Amino acid sequence: MSEQSVDREQLSEYLAGLLDIRRIRDFSPNGLQVEGRGRIARLVTGVTASLALIEAALADRADAILVHHGYFWRGEDGRITGTRRHRLRSLLANDLNLYAYHLPLDMHPELGNNAQLGRQLGLVRDGQFGENDLGWLGLPDDPQLRTVGELAARIGQRLGRAPLLIGDPQQPAGRVGWCTGAAQGYLDDAIVAGANTYLSGEISEQTVHLARESGVAYLACGHHATERYGVQALGEHLAARFGIQHRFIDIDNPV
Repeated sequence: MSEQSVDREQLSEYLAGLLDIRRIRDFSPNGLQVEGRGRIARLVTGVTASLALIEAALADRADAILVHHGYFWRGEDGRITGTRRHRLRSLLANDLNLYAYHLPLDMHPELGNNAQLGRQLGLVRDGQFGENDLGWLGLPDDPQLRTVGELAARIGQRLGRAPLLIGDPQQPAGRVGWCTGAAQGYLDDAIVAGANTYLSGEISEQTVHLARESGVAYLACGHHATERYGVQALGEHLAARFGIQHRFIDIDNPV
């Protein structure tokens, strides 16, 4: 039996509507970033369009890669040299499509990174905060999970890495704010929204002081670790919608 496939432009238009990319101002272009072959039967998803992911997708005989972190970020040097040249050469020489969705993937209410991280960690959203309501706010689904230390233990178990905890492990977890990736700058907004605990992927030097002085516990859970789930959910959705093959490839990243 031959594999089912979808037209490249049909997939582009479907994703544009699903993720509402025309509504959201972003730091890089969302959608098809590198054009490859016209029909897509095998899709690989991953967090970042690194050379390692491209090589793994080629070994998997993929027609397209879909990632959260793609190329052409605002303010970058636009010259095609060094690592950029190697990545683009591998894509173009093998007629491999590259799709990338940044903030639209973070924000989707069901398939997005925040939604999927909340599902992984058992956090039930009842509010939002920050620019474009990017941050989520809610409570753990288990009333027996009471302290920040207990929440940190759950995160370590479910994400496969222990978070960095700023605060007292014995303080109540209370209302939890979360935003995946490099969203340490949303701590102020989370505090105003009523969070007792905030978790994101990264933490900066000044954020430690804000967490300590505000009394809001901070859990830095890993940029890569918190953003593995939205792109997987999106890939599975596309596989079910179009009957194509999908594989998520996790390129290890300790950050």
